[in-house]
Amino acid sequence: MSFLKQTFLPLFFILSTLGFAQNIENASLFRKDFKAISGKNTVSITSYKIDESQFVFAGGVGNIDVYKLNSKGTLTAISNHSMYMEKGPARGIVADNIEGNDFLFVANKHGNVIETFSIAKDGKLKQVALLEDTDEMHLGTAITLQVTHIKNNAYLFVGGLEETPGLSSFKIEKNGKLTHIQSMKDDENIHTDGIIGMFTHTIKGRTYLYTSGFQDNGVSSFRIYNNGTFKNVNNIHDNTTDRYLTGAYPVTGVTLKKNKYVIVGHRHHKYYKRGGFIKNPDFTYHGDAVSVFKINSRGKLIPHHTFKDTDNTKLKGQTRIEVISQNENSAIIAVGTRDDASIQLLKLNSEGILSPVNYLETGYSIYYGLESISFEGKQFLIAGSNRFDMNKIVSYQVVPTIDREDKKLKHIVTLKYKAEASKEQVAAAVKAFYNLKNSIPEIADLEWGTNDSTEGHSKGFTHSFTLTFKNEHAREIYLFHTEHIKLVKQIGPIIDDVFVFDYWSE
Repeated sequence: MSFLKQTFLPLFFILSTLGFAQNIENASLFRKDFKAISGKNTVSITSYKIDESQFVFAGGVGNIDVYKLNSKGTLTAISNHSMYMEKGPARGIVADNIEGNDFLFVANKHGNVIETFSIAKDGKLKQVALLEDTDEMHLGTAITLQVTHIKNNAYLFVGGLEETPGLSSFKIEKNGKLTHIQSMKDDENIHTDGIIGMFTHTIKGRTYLYTSGFQDNGVSSFRIYNNGTFKNVNNIHDNTTDRYLTGAYPVTGVTLKKNKYVIVGHRHHKYYKRGGFIKNPDFTYHGDAVSVFKINSRGKLIPHHTFKDTDNTKLKGQTRIEVISQNENSAIIAVGTRDDASIQLLKLNSEGILSPVNYLETGYSIYYGLESISFEGKQFLIAGSNRFDMNKIVSYQVVPTIDREDKKLKHIVTLKYKAEASKEQVAAAVKAFYNLKNSIPEIADLEWGTNDSTEGHSKGFTHSFTLTFKNEHAREIYLFHTEHIKLVKQIGPIIDDVFVFDYWSE
C-alpha cells in the first residue's frame, strides 16, 4: 500500500555509507523513492548535472518528465514536456554540453525525428531544433543516440529499427541543430539493423564507436574521424556455441588499467512473441549471457569472456547495462533485465572477467530505462518500466549488503478511511486487501485487524494489515505487482491517510 504515500521512505534501514562509494564489491540495491510520471510509461532515462543540481529525465510515450535528485535519493518532479506530435516513446535520450550550452537530445521513436531541447538551470526544457527523417538518414524508428566529442566538434550518432536501417552521424551546432554528415546503410556484414546500444572508446587519440545489431545478431566497430565521418573496422557475429549475441541489445564499456573493454548484453529473440517483429526467425537459443570484448590498439572487437546466466543470477532479457563505479582494478556494473524483472550487479576485473555480486528483483520489467548516477559521494540507480499500469520512476541506492539470513521482513500498513466512506466500501476494501495473499504468492503471510486501543494515540487510524515477506525481493515484487497497483487505484479514493512501517524480525 506504499503507493498511497509516495514520499514514504522505509524507517527500518539506517546506515552510514561514508567511504562506501570507493568499495562496493559487497553491494546491494535499496529502494529510496518512487514518483509518478505524467506520461503513459517510462522507457528511457538519462541524467545531467548543472552546477550543484542533479537532474533526471524520463522519456516515455508522448512526453518527457524532469526530476531533481537529492543526496538522499529523493526525486522531486520539476516539469514535463510534450514531444513532437505527442509520439514517441523517447527511446534514446542523452544530455550534453555543446560549446557552453546544455542540451537534451531525444530520439522520438515513432515520430521519426530527433528532437533537441535546451536545458535551463532549473532543469526545464525548451525545444530548439527538430530533425525529420529522410530516405538517406535512417532516423525512422530511432532508438539509440550517442554523443562523441572530437577536438573542438561534437557529433551525434543515431541508430534504430527502421525497414532500411543503418548508422548516421550529425554535427551538433552551437544552437543545438543537427547537420547531416554521413549515413551508412546496413548490409550483410555490419551490425546496424536495430542499433539499441552504442559506446565509444578513444585509443591513441583515435575515436571508435561500437554498435549492437538487435535484428542481425552481432556487434560492430567503427572508426570515427575528426570531421564526423566513419568507416567499419570489424564485426563479430552470433553463433550457436560460445557467443551470445542473438538480439544484441545494451552496450557499454570501461577502461581498467591499460585494458579497454566493451560489454554487450542481449535480449534473445525467443522472448519475443509478436509475430513478424523478428526479421529472421531462424535462430538458436543456447542460453543467456553477458559478453565481454577486449579492444585492440586498432579499435577491433576481440571476443574475450562470457558470463553465463545461472540459477543464482538474473540475466534473462538484458536491456540496459550501466557502470555504477570503477577504479583502476575493477568495475561494478548493473544489468537491467526485462524478462527476469531484475537488476543484476556484476563485477568486471582488470583481466576482463565478470563475476556475480548481487541482484534485486524489482517487480517490474526494465526496458531500457536504467541510469547510474554518482552524486555527493553516493551511487544511485534510477529505473523505469514500459508497463502502462505502473507509471512510476524509481530510485535505488547502492549500499553494503546486510546479512538477512533466517530473518523475515514485516510490512505494516495502517489505514484511516475518509469519514464519508460507507461501511460497505470499507468492508470491500478490507476484503480486497486481504485477498492479495491469493494473487501475489510472494506474500508469505497476511493478517489484519481493527484498532482496539483505548489510549487515545491512534490518531484516527482504524485498520492495520501486517504482511510478511521472506526477503526484500518479495517486497519489491509485491509493491509493483499489477494486483497491488489495481488495489491502490480501487481503494485510494476512500483513504484519508496511511502509515507504513517495515522491519526485519527473527
